[in-house]
Formats: sequence, C-alpha cells, structure tokens
Amino acid sequence: MTTCEQVVLATSNAGKVRELAGPLGALGVRVLGLDGFPGLGDIVEDGDSFEANALIKARAVAAHTGLVSIADDSGLEVDALHGAPGIHSARYADDWEFLAGESRDARNIRKLLHALRDVPETARGCRFVCCMAVVFPPSLGGREWTVRGIWEGRLLTTPRGENGFGYDPVFWDPGLGRGAAELSREEKMARSHRGRALRALLDVWPGRP
Repeated sequence: MTTCEQVVLATSNAGKVRELAGPLGALGVRVLGLDGFPGLGDIVEDGDSFEANALIKARAVAAHTGLVSIADDSGLEVDALHGAPGIHSARYADDWEFLAGESRDARNIRKLLHALRDVPETARGCRFVCCMAVVFPPSLGGREWTVRGIWEGRLLTTPRGENGFGYDPVFWDPGLGRGAAELSREEKMARSHRGRALRALLDVWPGRP
C-alpha cells in the first residue's frame, strides 16, 4: 500500500488537527490544516450520506493541495424521526426563526425536542454517526476509503451538562449513565462516534505495523 509523510485535514479547526496529529505522528505522518492552503473556496456537500459528503470534501482538498486528505462528516440519527436530522444535522433548524441570543446549536436542539415532545422515553433511541474519508491524489496512487464510528444512545427531554457542542446536551449514554455534555474531553473521545471513527482509521492506515 502507498504510504505518505503528510496529510491535510479538511478543516481549519486547530483542535481537530491536534486530535489527529498525535496518533498519526506516531506513525511518521505530519498532519496539516487547511489554513496553509488558501484559495480552496466553499465545498458544496450535496451527497446523500455521511460517507458521500466526507468523500466530497476529501477529494476537493486532495485535488487542491496535491496531498493525501482526510475529511469527516457527522450527525445525529433519531429513530422516531426515521433517521433525521442525519446528514442535515448542522442546519436542521435553519427553517426556524432564531430567538434572541440563541445559537444555531440551541435552535437545532429546540426544534428536535419539539419534534419529539410526544415521544416516550422508550422510543427515543438515537445515535451519533461519524464517517471519515481518506483520499490519495492520483500522483500518490489515487486510493480512497472510508470508516465509520457510531455512538448509540437516547435523547433526553431537556438539555443537561455544560461540555461539548451540537446535540451533546440532549444525548444520553445509557452505558455510562451520563449525558454527552457531562463528559470530559477524554471520556468523550473514548466513547464517541468520532473517537471510534478515528480508531478505525488508524487501524487500517497504510504502513501501520
């Protein structure tokens, strides 16, 4: 399998770059963020699955930089809503009016809890899903693959906890007996969909002993 010495993570988020820099650094791979590659522009994520959207981003970044790219796409699937909001999680409530001082995350949660207002606890199953895609540019072999991480849980009726972001305040981990927003960063990475996807990615990384 083709190996590489550096990869570009399809984000400018320094925290996400650090998240991969340690594990991949141990394999001799340097992780770069998009900050060092201006001019890419907006990437239209119009795929019909987490895998499709992650591949769209990774392919665009690989083509722009000429380097191996890693991208991820994630969201929340709710059983009672037939898998919604799913790939539309980040913009789920964009059709709702903002309340004064309300963040996008808070508005998404408000809409979600409204949609589930009559759903009993036994039917509030859900899961966080994260898909990571790796794309090698043609000059490095053109290989592509995806991995997936899933975090099963159920939805609370009211937010709780001060940590995390997105839908974390209403996600309950039955195995831990705690909410996602009540976990430390380290605890969350050990349980979360993103942590699972990251470990799956590292397990199949080219050149791993």
